[in-house]
Amino acid sequence: MTSASSLSVLGRASRAVGASRGTAWASAPMIFAYIVLAFWILVLLAVQWIAPFEPLAAVGTRLSAPSAAHWFGTDSLGRDVLSRTLYGARESLPIALGAILGAVVVGCGLGAIAGFFGGAVDAVIMRVADITMAFPAILLAMAVAAGLGPGLGNALIAIIAVWWPIYARLTRGQVLSIKQREHVEAATAIGSGRWRTLAKHILPHSTTPILVNATMDLGQIILLVASLSFLGLGALPPSPEWGAMITDGSKNFYQPWIAAAPGLAMVTVTLAVNFLGDGLRDALDVKARRK
Repeated sequence: MTSASSLSVLGRASRAVGASRGTAWASAPMIFAYIVLAFWILVLLAVQWIAPFEPLAAVGTRLSAPSAAHWFGTDSLGRDVLSRTLYGARESLPIALGAILGAVVVGCGLGAIAGFFGGAVDAVIMRVADITMAFPAILLAMAVAAGLGPGLGNALIAIIAVWWPIYARLTRGQVLSIKQREHVEAATAIGSGRWRTLAKHILPHSTTPILVNATMDLGQIILLVASLSFLGLGALPPSPEWGAMITDGSKNFYQPWIAAAPGLAMVTVTLAVNFLGDGLRDALDVKARRK
């Protein structure tokens, strides 16, 4: 193959990679994710102007069906379900974001130390991670939350305690792979310290799979927060948290609108973050783009 034809092949491959990246960012699922997440971010920032009523105020007849005045009806205390669902975003979403951020920080820190230093440190951290992952996430989170007591703060701690091993194992695998590369050996050869090498030459190259995984896990965390509140281990009444609202709906079986609004909210957010995670994976995964 001549040099000209080689350059031509490389040019076509580069254009194909760029086109696939652009397609991933502008696909229909990604556009749906952008719209849904933009809506909920707007709700988080301006819910007091968007919601038609106060979340704790009795503004209508008890258990009234959806109508023009109350789009999702009222609950057992006459509170507007739509307003409570919108205000519930301020309860559920920050806790879920805090939980995933805490799990990433703790898990990536321990995983990086285990993969880089190896030996007894690696063995101890990974055995603790294996023991934690041996239990179903919801059962272990319930046990931790029950031990700490109900409340969203304790639910946050429980979820971090359950979720960090996922990122510890993921980061450890990335560090084990990257620390064998030439640029890491070169940094070590010129006298870079171990912690500096880990922080500047290894961890920055591990961020893509962690970011994609965290984005896709966010939907599961939202459902886990709601599950703990549904079981009485998360938000406490009269908080308009989505899981707690579904608990109220379960006590009024013949008024399904009480649980429908928070359920739809969780479905839309979970779908959006999963679509966003898929799009990030397609856009940032170099091997997938080359194929």
